Amino acid sequence: MDFSLFFFADSGGSAAEADSYRLLLDSARFADTHGFTAVWTPERHFHSFGGLYPNPAVTGAAVAAVTERVGIRAGSVVAPLHHPARIAEEWSVVDNISGGRVGVSFASGWHARDFVLRPENYTARKDALLETVDTVRRLWRGEQAEFPDGNGEKRAVRIFPAPVQPQLPVWITSAGSPDTFESAGRLGAGVLTHLLGQDVTALAENIARYRQAYAQTRGDGSRGHVALMLHTLLGTDRDRVREQVREPFTDYLRSSVDLIVKAASGLLPPGLDVNRLPEQDKEFLLAHAFDRYFTTSGLFGSVPDGVGTVRALEAIGVDEVACLIDFGVPHDEVLTSLGHIAELRRTLTA
Repeated sequence: MDFSLFFFADSGGSAAEADSYRLLLDSARFADTHGFTAVWTPERHFHSFGGLYPNPAVTGAAVAAVTERVGIRAGSVVAPLHHPARIAEEWSVVDNISGGRVGVSFASGWHARDFVLRPENYTARKDALLETVDTVRRLWRGEQAEFPDGNGEKRAVRIFPAPVQPQLPVWITSAGSPDTFESAGRLGAGVLTHLLGQDVTALAENIARYRQAYAQTRGDGSRGHVALMLHTLLGTDRDRVREQVREPFTDYLRSSVDLIVKAASGLLPPGLDVNRLPEQDKEFLLAHAFDRYFTTSGLFGSVPDGVGTVRALEAIGVDEVACLIDFGVPHDEVLTSLGHIAELRRTLTA
């Protein structure tokens, strides 16, 4: 099992402080020297939840500049929001800065507001995702691609600088749709997923679908790669960890109504506006969500607890745990947790 770090901090809606990205860079340095596989940063627009990360190429370049070995990955690039040539150019620069360490997970996007950046792509965003992945891959290999210029004429272009890696490592981001898992397999891409909209049983079924589609594309014995994002904090005592994360993680969930609705797991009638619920009902849902994530949908507790969790995920075909660590726990406590995650990694590989 590989271990990586994942970031999706809530900016709080206020002006960024000077050290807003200190945890990212300090954690990346730790990952670089302790055998972690990668550091993932997301693309998020127009909301404080994840709002520190509007462009993963920019944060990826910062991580690349302070590391030497760890992979630099986008989790994710929302493909329909961007021209494919710009995606290829930006990530080729990061590939050069890092000496050939980048990888990109592509997503179709879902929130209509995000598409103020490219409204014409919203309706057909899933088709735009597939087309963008294909075009970026071709540009990355040094091929030319045709696009209309300012006069409406087709122009064949290739990107500069040329990337270091001959092929771009690609994942497709899925919130749990079986169709997306199968599409990733047919594309010969990896999958980046999470447990916000699916449980472990559904994930196991989706991974099986993905493996089958991948093998049909790449040949028998080919299996692809599944990275699973999990909110993570490890310590020496499970009960103490629970108290460490209870308040910051509950606040983190509170900052995103969409997550709360998904975490409610059917407790809400269709179409109910969470914001109109009485305060005590909101708090009930938050408590339910916290308990679910802590017990079944996260990587929390001690190292022995983590061994059990990871072994169970390994058994259903997960290849990498992407540890989301920036959900409000104080900086020093997160860095201490990284030491325990590194211990967990060593224990599993011993």
